[in-house]
Amino acid sequence: MAENMSLAIDPRSGFCRSNSTFYSKRKPIPLPKNHSLDVTTFISARAHHGKVAFIDAATGRHLTFSELWRAVDSVATCLSDMGIRKGHVVLLLSPNSIFFPIVCLSVMSLGAIITTTNPLNTANEIGKQVADSKPVLAFTIPQLLPKLAGSAIPIVLLEDHLSSQAGEAKIVTTLHQMMKREPSGSRVRDRVNQDDTATLLYSSGTTGASKGVVSSHRNLIAMVQTVINRFSIEVGEKFICTVPMFHIYGLVAFATGLLASGSTVIVLSKFEMHDMLSTIEKYRATYLPLVPPILVAMVNAADQIRKKYDLSSLHSALSGGAPLSKEVIEGFLEKYPNVKILQGYGLTESTGIGASTDSLEESRKYGTAGMLSPSMEAKVVDPDSGKALNVNQTGELRLRGPSVMKGYFSNPEATTSTLDSDGWLRTGDLCYIDEDGFIFIVDRLKELIKYKGYQVNDPPNWLAFCTRDITNKQSDSFDLWQVPPAELEALLLSHPEILDAAVIPFPDREVGQLPMAYVVRKPGSNLSETGVMDFVGRQVAPYKRIRKVAFVASIPKNPSGKILRKDLIKLATSKL
Repeated sequence: MAENMSLAIDPRSGFCRSNSTFYSKRKPIPLPKNHSLDVTTFISARAHHGKVAFIDAATGRHLTFSELWRAVDSVATCLSDMGIRKGHVVLLLSPNSIFFPIVCLSVMSLGAIITTTNPLNTANEIGKQVADSKPVLAFTIPQLLPKLAGSAIPIVLLEDHLSSQAGEAKIVTTLHQMMKREPSGSRVRDRVNQDDTATLLYSSGTTGASKGVVSSHRNLIAMVQTVINRFSIEVGEKFICTVPMFHIYGLVAFATGLLASGSTVIVLSKFEMHDMLSTIEKYRATYLPLVPPILVAMVNAADQIRKKYDLSSLHSALSGGAPLSKEVIEGFLEKYPNVKILQGYGLTESTGIGASTDSLEESRKYGTAGMLSPSMEAKVVDPDSGKALNVNQTGELRLRGPSVMKGYFSNPEATTSTLDSDGWLRTGDLCYIDEDGFIFIVDRLKELIKYKGYQVNDPPNWLAFCTRDITNKQSDSFDLWQVPPAELEALLLSHPEILDAAVIPFPDREVGQLPMAYVVRKPGSNLSETGVMDFVGRQVAPYKRIRKVAFVASIPKNPSGKILRKDLIKLATSKL
């Protein structure tokens, strides 16, 4: 920030007219000067007075900080003995678990690279990630072994017991056996630098098929600093982990970042409304991260919830995925007056939070994604002319800062189109930044479909969910998923009776957006809507399934062959 001191920066908006850049109004985050530093060592070296690091909400099993770091050292020793070295990729396929962070921290401490994947993904989808990232070892649970059946990767089980699902899987040991190993200070340790790759998380980016996002130790260290400096965390704070740890938010916050503060993370292996609420009561949780649908449900069923659960320990709700409206914020505050709402905006490519509201007063800038995170810079650029815009002018949001990714794995073309030579990340989001420095996302250039779906085969009726007795033990597992149209289009085009296809987001009040397909059938084909949906449904995770189909004579495209998705969206919504 020192180099910016000579610039004429408007203290109110953070905007500098001389270079058309918005600068964060937050206090800059301190980054360690030691270049030879991995994120695991950085976190473990931070002093705090915390005692319990993780609690399994279902079993009550807990890991103290001393037990956690001993386990990390033991597993790292075993990995080193197995030949895992700097630059090797290790796959982690697992639902949330108190053991998830042990694997991540152990792998990264050696300079090896952790790649995670969604347990809901199909074997085919996981196989594509395996083929791209080429992991030398995988960690998973017995129930998910069939999803690695086509791979010859050596496997470490996160649980001690085997099952009939093992088949021909090459299981080499279990995590619990590794944790029993006496740590060795003399194990092989490669020199790890902050610029070395730490994680390889897969994202669809601004458009197209899934790509590996390369994040460095420096990226993660910067985000750890952002996470712990965002909150005034007191000793004894307890966070409920409702978000998936395989996702960037879950990884940087709950598997790494909060450990540096000495906070306790209470882990839900899957989301269920009853389990979440009873866990808050049982463990006296203070912070509740959630997505907007959960917050809305808590508002609509507040009377039932307050009768059955004691949520008096809760003082903060952390919402991400989409800006909250005035009605939702004020409705929540009315029902839960002792709980403040904080919001966040970010991407896998920005290693998590790029902007946030860090107080209730900031959250009451209704509809905002927040102000820029510490040490983050932004530009708002006209997507047609490339001209950098001023305060209150709408254009594409671009971000630059210490947490912005290194690029896409083995994909220089995608990297160049998303990350320019000066380090600016093209987010694909249309926004404006107001005179107070608040970012307002108004649309998306990128074509991802945001599906606020349930982690089951079909989304139940959302309105019924909001009004029924949600205090019973039903499996209401929902989250905000991003569905890349290009991936579904490629699948559709592999159907022998489909000539052409396009996929668009179709607005739906229950789940936000549904994947809808426009399909051109080959001459003579009688392919039905159900036939299309079943064909795709067999090959993708539930949240990616096509939910609506229309048959057309042709797909509108521009002269270069690019699908005119806006025309199709207009056509689809014209009858609403």
